[in-house]
Amino acid sequence: MKLSAKNARDGYLLVAPVVLGCLLFYALPFLLVLRRSVMRGVGNSQTFVGLANYRTVLNQELFRLAFWNTMRFLLVGLPLILVVSFAVALLLRAQAQKHRLLKSVLLFPYIMPVIGVVLVVDLLFGGAGLLNGALSALGLPVSDWLHSSSSFWVAEALYLWKNTGYSVILLLSGLVTIPEDHYGAARLDGATAWQRFRYITMPQMWYSIFFAVVFSLINAFKCFREIFLIGGTSPHEDIYMLQHFISNSFEHLSYPKLAVASVLLLLVVTAAFALLYGWVRRKEEFRA
Repeated sequence: MKLSAKNARDGYLLVAPVVLGCLLFYALPFLLVLRRSVMRGVGNSQTFVGLANYRTVLNQELFRLAFWNTMRFLLVGLPLILVVSFAVALLLRAQAQKHRLLKSVLLFPYIMPVIGVVLVVDLLFGGAGLLNGALSALGLPVSDWLHSSSSFWVAEALYLWKNTGYSVILLLSGLVTIPEDHYGAARLDGATAWQRFRYITMPQMWYSIFFAVVFSLINAFKCFREIFLIGGTSPHEDIYMLQHFISNSFEHLSYPKLAVASVLLLLVVTAAFALLYGWVRRKEEFRA
């Protein structure tokens, strides 16, 4: 019992700095933002207005545009990155242990500095970029890729290029833990490639898929940095995201609107995580 109590105490001491850091730098600021979202005014003249700020923000056309664009970006980008990453991970599964350099190559776009990514995008899709140069040489009409409706797909392509490698690494780590004996036995029983994938690979990959989606979702919001540098504070309406709305609210000192948008964004992300985790748990319980 004494040893168990000592181990518990040591464990608490080890996690205490992390817990205190999270409380100080995450929980406390969020509580302040939550309080600010139901207040109006500045300094000591703030007054409680309840949900009035939320109604004001939800009725703003700019907020609805930013919310729809953000959700559309996620609804298109997350399935795409998951499918592409899974396909690449399956192709590389047999080579994952042989080529140590593989992981470094896959992670190169992820660790590339933001300004380097922006320069690459401008080199390819700018008004005088390589793509317009190629179209002009072929006698085809050029396009303003970064300031038209095409900017949405440029942003999606940028997101996929930058983050697919990281998702591949996460999925590969799950694939290499599946025993080869399972596949060998299935082949002897006459199972097709699709049957092996459905009944052996997928049931043992749900948690790996969950973490890949979680990190892809987090990285989707980080992609705003590149979008902001490409489009500025007033980008084309197809890539006007919630982060633009929040940034512009901060620039104009509209703290109640900023706080409301931040709280609503957190609620949406938390709900997405909860639904995804619940779905994965049900899959695991069914398999068990």
